[in-house]
Amino acid sequence: MGTSLIHPTAVISEDSEIAPNVKIGAYAVIGDKVKIGAQTTIGSHVVIEGPTEIGANNRIFPGAVIGLEPQDLKYQGAESWVRIGDDNLIREYVTINRATDQGEITQVGNRTLLMACVHVAHNCVIGDEVVIANNVALAGHVHIEEKATIGGVLGIHQFVHIGRLAMIGGMSRIDRDVPPFLLVAGNPARVRSLNLIGLKRRGYSSEEITELKKAFRILYRSGYGLEEALEHLEGSSEPTQHLYNFIQKARDNNRRGLTPKGG
Repeated sequence: MGTSLIHPTAVISEDSEIAPNVKIGAYAVIGDKVKIGAQTTIGSHVVIEGPTEIGANNRIFPGAVIGLEPQDLKYQGAESWVRIGDDNLIREYVTINRATDQGEITQVGNRTLLMACVHVAHNCVIGDEVVIANNVALAGHVHIEEKATIGGVLGIHQFVHIGRLAMIGGMSRIDRDVPPFLLVAGNPARVRSLNLIGLKRRGYSSEEITELKKAFRILYRSGYGLEEALEHLEGSSEPTQHLYNFIQKARDNNRRGLTPKGG
């Protein structure tokens, strides 16, 4: 275990792999088939079971529970995984469950912030630089693209996809896909506007934002149905093309449907 600093009350399986310079706090439990990357900090009373892989320079705060069996009645004891990238903050009492079927993965990217009491269910995929606020529950198979922000005290229905740089207001009910770059809020949730502040903070150019504004008007303010709106959607920039592709996949793959526009 190299120069790792491990509290004497921690319980560490001999079948785990702990990289150098890892800190493990009091009464933490690290089970079989767990790999923890360099300079990661594991707080007190954290429980990590495997198979789970955690990258470098993560901070996992007290009481978090990672890698336990999925809360899925279909689970039959398959060897499934949790994989977590680098530079994440996983706050108090976060729970991240393994996937359901053999070889499947529940995945968290890099530089994410999961605030206290977030639940990440089986087969979820969370991209890089996502922020999820306190007391959010992700049902199974939820996908969240990079740089999305999820407000607190809400639930996301199973199989829902959240697009890049989307922002979801707190206490919303999310039961349909949220396209990229949009601001969504309410119960039931409705599309409110483009996430203009987020686009500017993330360095999108004025030309890209202008294209997205035009696309937003066509999709949500023109009165077109979805098929007609997609026919009129124009723009050569990568963000507009990403928005178009997301909506096409949501339609063609028969997912949950798209969050409708507000009144």
